[in-house]
Amino acid sequence: MGRHGWNSGARRWRLTALLGVGAAALALVLTLINTLPGDGGSAAGTTRDGDKVHGTPATPPGETRPDVGWGFTHTQFSADEGSGAATRRVAERLGEQPLPQIQHIMGWGADNPEPVKGRYDFEDMDRRIDFVRESGGTPVVTLCCAPDWMKGGKSGTDNTNWSQEALETAPRPEHFDDYAALAATVAKRYPDVRHFIVWNEFKGFWNDAEARWDYEGYTELYNQVYKALKAVNEEIQVGGPYLVMDSLDPRQTEDASRTLKGPWGAMDQRVLDAFDYWNKNKVGADFVVVDGSSYTKDDELLPDEFAATEKFTAVSRWVRERTGDLPLWWAEYYVEPSDADDERDDWSEARRGAVQASGMIAMARGGTTSAFYWNPEKEKGSGCAGCLWTPTDSADGGKPLPMLDLVSRFNKEFPPGTKYEQVSVAAGSASDVRVLADDKAVLVVNTLDRKISTEVDGERLDLGAYEVKWLTR
Repeated sequence: MGRHGWNSGARRWRLTALLGVGAAALALVLTLINTLPGDGGSAAGTTRDGDKVHGTPATPPGETRPDVGWGFTHTQFSADEGSGAATRRVAERLGEQPLPQIQHIMGWGADNPEPVKGRYDFEDMDRRIDFVRESGGTPVVTLCCAPDWMKGGKSGTDNTNWSQEALETAPRPEHFDDYAALAATVAKRYPDVRHFIVWNEFKGFWNDAEARWDYEGYTELYNQVYKALKAVNEEIQVGGPYLVMDSLDPRQTEDASRTLKGPWGAMDQRVLDAFDYWNKNKVGADFVVVDGSSYTKDDELLPDEFAATEKFTAVSRWVRERTGDLPLWWAEYYVEPSDADDERDDWSEARRGAVQASGMIAMARGGTTSAFYWNPEKEKGSGCAGCLWTPTDSADGGKPLPMLDLVSRFNKEFPPGTKYEQVSVAAGSASDVRVLADDKAVLVVNTLDRKISTEVDGERLDLGAYEVKWLTR
């Protein structure tokens, strides 16, 4: 979505600076040794056996399901690095209530996986997958982004362009088969990864001439990757198209949908057209992936931050109507607009948690079975608005924050397959609370910045400002 940035956290290969002519000569020799003939670029730090199984894969329990539940995405900084005490603290906390976890293959904490054709560097991916295994989570891989040589850039470990513009460039059509081969290599390296998302937000797939998404190009890439993954293991579950479900100001008419709209705005018809094309022309899919925000493309929360979350219900139902029984995933979802620096820290943590819970309730009501919180972990420091845990740079870091409790509890109480039930809410406060329930638990959210008294499911409740409360039935 651009708004969240990408933050590669990439390691940069550099020869250690040495003093003296002899050291300079040694550096030159090493450079020559690690440079491929022609324009291949440096292959320093790479190997040819990218498809060699890494570590000790976890054994998937029985038949692989296409839905995985409610979890989070690792971003540039995460708990795979930092103080040993802090990273263990996070892993142990996650192990108490394991969550599905997404990792991208390039960017968002992972280096260029194939800087030279046929030469691989999975050091960062290995570390992230190891962390998911250690914490008992279900690993999910997002196949984005692409090595430079697949998209018109230079080959070589020393030539990766980490600018956002470069990273968000799609592979060229003549390299779709190379990208599919890379996807297959990843699947072979991590055989316990059974869920793959193809690409991220149509990055680089825009048709300038027609001012619309290049859905033909994306669908061709998706189909090649889908077939390559299934050739590795039929049990692998593959999904797309990971479109940003942008909505527009309800007063806007250009590009606005005439049918999918509400008080929260109108959907961008170009997005819906792209989704319909993929859905009609895909060779197959085990689940469907979208992402988006409750606010409009212009960062407006309409009519307010809580009512805006109803967009998630409307969009989820629209997708489910078109894809039948395929499980619906939200790979990312946002309820709080960011500032110019992509920071979301204007709200109190209580308000943030209440709106977040309301958004998750709205997705569930629309038929969503899996969704991933974009974890904005900081590299260091004590403050971390909206994070799941405190930064792991110091021994006292890695402490769970309120958002982790919400995501973990939601995943525990409302896993895929949950049958939701209606519960009674006192008439006088029905518009002030959000409720989601099954036969065992009830989630109640106070949407007001003040205390209220109400009755939910026959139980009298006093809720603090923006309080999120769980009831046992």
